Amino acid sequence: MEQIIVEAAPRETRGKNAARRVRLTGQVPAVMYGGEGGSQALEVNAKQVTAILRSPSGHNTIFKVKTKDTEQTAILKDWLVDPVKGHLLHVDLLRIAMDVRMRVKVPVHTFGEAQGVKLQGGIFEMVTREVEIECLPSEIPTEFRLDISELMIGTQLRASDIQLDPEKIKLVTDPQRVLAHVVALRVEEEKPAEAVAAEAAAPAEPEVIKKGKKEAEEGEEVEEAPAPEKEKKK
Repeated sequence: MEQIIVEAAPRETRGKNAARRVRLTGQVPAVMYGGEGGSQALEVNAKQVTAILRSPSGHNTIFKVKTKDTEQTAILKDWLVDPVKGHLLHVDLLRIAMDVRMRVKVPVHTFGEAQGVKLQGGIFEMVTREVEIECLPSEIPTEFRLDISELMIGTQLRASDIQLDPEKIKLVTDPQRVLAHVVALRVEEEKPAEAVAAEAAAPAEPEVIKKGKKEAEEGEEVEEAPAPEKEKKK
């Protein structure tokens, strides 16, 4: 297996302005922690980290963080991406030891066509897209693949359905967690015939029309009452 190297250098300055200057050089601010060492501020090669995230093993890829004086085994723990441009803004690196078990999240992918969709007209839904496991770094799987062909309406695939070697991998996620299922198509309930007939038979409320100034202006003659004559003085 080819060893993956991520070039890094100590980061002396902090703050937003300093981080912005680091990104302009093709690097990205990072923090490494865990293991026997303390927290260490670094700047790492942005292209190399991006390539790791886009690889088949993704964030579970094991690599070497190489500085001028040291070389440490690590894994990506967390990362921040610009929501508009998609560029990396910051990454967290976790030191690991190859002989110490660790907890990681592994993606779950499905294949096949559910019978509940094909024969019953149901809808397939993916509920949980990753599960957490505990194992040695060298035993971390790239993904878990599950066949959904036998799923019918009302049936589910659960975390316990994943085939694991108990001597190598321990399932941390609740075994009863639903990963995927097939559900019936939701149809809006129709009103009973009696209710429809009652609505049709109900008399319509009379419409109240008020005649105003506008109607008068459109041609309706409004007869004004004659003004009372002044009483003649005797």
